[in-house]
Amino acid sequence: MVELLMMLFEACGAKYYIREEYLDEIDVDDVVVALVNLARKGEIEDYQGSKKKEFKNFKENLVSFWDTLVIECQNGPLFDKDLFDKCMDYIIALSCTPPRVYRLVASLMGLQLVTSFISVAKRLAVHRDTTQRQLNAERKKRVDGPRVESLNNRLSATHEQKLVIDEMMRKIFTGLFVHRYRDVDPNIRMSCIQSLGVWILSYPTLFLQDLYLKYLGWTLNDKSAGVRKAAVLALQNLYEVEDNVPTLSLFTERFSNRMIELADDVDVSVAVCAIGLVKQLLRHQLIPDDDLGPLYDLLIDDPPEIRRAIGELVYDHLIAQKFNSSQPGPKGNESEIHLGRMLQILREFSTDPILSIYVIDDVWEYMKAMKDWKCIISMLLDENPLIELTDEDATNLTRLLFASVRKAVGLRIVPASDNRKQYFSKAQKEAIENNRRDLTIAMMKNYPLLLRKFMADKAKISSLVEIIVYMNLELYSLKRQEQNFRTTLLLIKDAFFKHGEKDALRSCVKAIKFCSTESRGELQDFARNKLKELEDELLDKLKSATKEVIDGEDEYSLLVNLKRLYELQLSRPISIDEFYGDSITILHSFRNLDDEVVSFLLLNMYLDVAWSLHSIINSETVSEGSLSSLLSKRDTLLEELEYFLNAPPEVGEGSKSGNQLACRVCTILADVWCLFRKTNFSSTKLERLGYCPDVSILQKFWTLCEKQLKISDDTEDEDVNKEYIEETNRDTVMIAAAKLIASDTIPKDYLAPEIISHFVMHGAGIAEIVKSLITVLRKKDDNVSEIFLEALKRAYLRHLELSRSDDESIKSESFQECKNLAARLAGIFVGAARNKHRPEILKIVKEGIEYAFEDTPKHLSFLEASVLHFASRLPAPDIRDVLKDVQKRTENVNAEEDPSGWRPYNTFYESLLEKCAKNEGIQDEKEWTTTRQRGRPRKRQNIEGRRLFDEHGSSDEEDSINTSDQEDAQVEGDEEDDNAPLIHSLKSTSKLRSLRVSRQEN
Repeated sequence: MVELLMMLFEACGAKYYIREEYLDEIDVDDVVVALVNLARKGEIEDYQGSKKKEFKNFKENLVSFWDTLVIECQNGPLFDKDLFDKCMDYIIALSCTPPRVYRLVASLMGLQLVTSFISVAKRLAVHRDTTQRQLNAERKKRVDGPRVESLNNRLSATHEQKLVIDEMMRKIFTGLFVHRYRDVDPNIRMSCIQSLGVWILSYPTLFLQDLYLKYLGWTLNDKSAGVRKAAVLALQNLYEVEDNVPTLSLFTERFSNRMIELADDVDVSVAVCAIGLVKQLLRHQLIPDDDLGPLYDLLIDDPPEIRRAIGELVYDHLIAQKFNSSQPGPKGNESEIHLGRMLQILREFSTDPILSIYVIDDVWEYMKAMKDWKCIISMLLDENPLIELTDEDATNLTRLLFASVRKAVGLRIVPASDNRKQYFSKAQKEAIENNRRDLTIAMMKNYPLLLRKFMADKAKISSLVEIIVYMNLELYSLKRQEQNFRTTLLLIKDAFFKHGEKDALRSCVKAIKFCSTESRGELQDFARNKLKELEDELLDKLKSATKEVIDGEDEYSLLVNLKRLYELQLSRPISIDEFYGDSITILHSFRNLDDEVVSFLLLNMYLDVAWSLHSIINSETVSEGSLSSLLSKRDTLLEELEYFLNAPPEVGEGSKSGNQLACRVCTILADVWCLFRKTNFSSTKLERLGYCPDVSILQKFWTLCEKQLKISDDTEDEDVNKEYIEETNRDTVMIAAAKLIASDTIPKDYLAPEIISHFVMHGAGIAEIVKSLITVLRKKDDNVSEIFLEALKRAYLRHLELSRSDDESIKSESFQECKNLAARLAGIFVGAARNKHRPEILKIVKEGIEYAFEDTPKHLSFLEASVLHFASRLPAPDIRDVLKDVQKRTENVNAEEDPSGWRPYNTFYESLLEKCAKNEGIQDEKEWTTTRQRGRPRKRQNIEGRRLFDEHGSSDEEDSINTSDQEDAQVEGDEEDDNAPLIHSLKSTSKLRSLRVSRQEN
């Protein structure tokens, strides 16, 4: 026994010797106190947490040892109330001590003992039941006799042993588990809950009752994700056993709401497990469908793991209806029935196609009917329908077909968070090709029928047309379906001229281009001829529409055909020299054209210029004629764009088309300037193509950009469903302007500070763009201090202009924007960057002070708004120099003449004084702490006066460990206070002083 106890102590990391003759006299508490003192002195080892190779399997070996010991002792020593009682006393006592390593290892041993006791108890129960059956059979033969007496004695002994083993399990549960399941260490808590789940599952006669189940319910609220997950997994295993469900009814009623809530847990792994648990509850019909509403909202959640888990739940419960035993199975085509139920779900998202795609993506993996192409096509064509489709259902089914096709060929239909390229195994590639083949075979004969039926439906045609891009066109020849291919292509061409919406046009262009490049032989020649015919027909329509506008007729035909030309030019070059001249004529002659028409005229002109430049750059020889033609087109385009800079379109809340035109002008100008920037062509034969706008044009360009930036979020939200809105919002304008600086298209002196001065004014989207631009500038080793200072000045000048207003809220808001800008820019210089860029920070501070004192007291508020955030980043010696500088500037000034004007100066001066004092206080603290012993500060503990081995396992010493952890975190927080706002300076300084005093007292 002595050797076993010493092994127990050594497993906990302590070497403590007990003499065998004193074993009965030694008190458990005295030994544990001595072990705790060893831990306080640091004379213990943490074998479980050790990285040494020899301790790699320490936990598994320790658990195996105790399990083997129990099994070997089950026929004698286990029930002698000596060996194991003594071991349990020490294990329970050690599990209640402050040292974490003791609690961890002791808990591990105690939990394993219960698990091993259960195997013995189950064997005893089987032996008892067998003996009881033998006794009953023997009593039927004779009432008394040696055989009956022997069986009675054996039954009594077995029953007694089982009572003993059950009592031993209860002792460990109440002495160890009840305290350790709420230990400060999440690993200990998790081990307890995992073990409890195993106990209840393997020995329900004792543990499957609310007395023990409640601990699983309580830990569903644990702050550690690992503990919550352990509780959920334990419950999943319990609900899988049908016989357990009746006993769990009260527990389910009490904790089912929390189980459903965990499906939206902050930890993804917990949420996924909780969704699996909810499926178990549904399978046993323990929760009503009304409680599942919040879960269905997770179909559009960000983490794909959660969406997939909810998708599986939706499929099992609502589509396949696996959990509904009261309803008979489906009659007829199972795929059609499943698709009908899916359409019922999609009706909830009909107004938002993006949400519909999310739902389809979530369920696709589990729903085979989504890959039943023949069934879907049959439903769309109304061939012997079991379900009569409404127009809304047909639209949703078309979306489902298109999304399922893309999924089947290995494409993502929902953007991935990491944007990593997909890689497929050989088996996956074969599956994708098989899916492509099955789709093509199913669509060959039916494709023309679908296109004819939905030709006029703009909600469906774009999805249907684009499906051909994911088909295997070679099969048309192999299956002798060339005529169907030709018919399909003609119908796609008809759709191109029948529709004028972006999605339909883009799909048609994509489909025809794919057919002209991916088909083979005669089919490819046919596709290319049709593409050429389409281009010629479009140019004829444009010529006719242009004549109509010149004759004073409606502009609609011109607008629609301009959109078609724009979509076509996005994918391939088209010769539009004649129409280019007509466009110039229209723009010159009709200045009152609709803004949208003007936008697409300019866009098509720009794309023609871009394709012409692309052709020249990629040509081996360049003719003078082509070069002159390009220069003429470029200069003409720039003249038209500059016209709109001089006479800008009306931009504002009520002028949506004006906003769109202004945005187009800004983005096209930026793109043209980037294409023809001088650095692209310097020292080459094409040097004359280089172009750089002058400052006056650049200023007008930025003025128009600023007007776009001032458009409110509400106005942009109203246009969110408008065509091409992603190309005509203020983020696009800011990207266009920032691109000019990032690509060195123009000098950064004027535009870079202007852009950066809007850092914090227009929401997160603009802020991210500006932040990216700053990153680019810093990577180029540019001296950003001058740009930052100029940006601060321009933001401050805007504030001064707004200060003339009588509205105090406008003044306050603009001043706060100046402070926010300075805080964001100063925040770039943190940590090591603060020391590295100290000269830049100092330069901003000095020149900022110079600017503030140029016009006193008018500009003094610049000190508080902008300079203060940078000055506070400086070390104490530099701050003292700054204080001396500003003090010297005010020696001969009477600040009492204008107290309000000089108030910002006083705020600036006092804040820096506080910062300087705080820095010195921290330095003193660091010097003092160098004399301390490194590591965790030791706590005074008065353990001798406390009985460790009693009913209360959650000791005050454990609480002291919590306090220690909090103090460590607090000290770390104090070290980071250097980055905190100055408003916390006085509090931090007083806190440091009180901390220093308390430590000196200790």
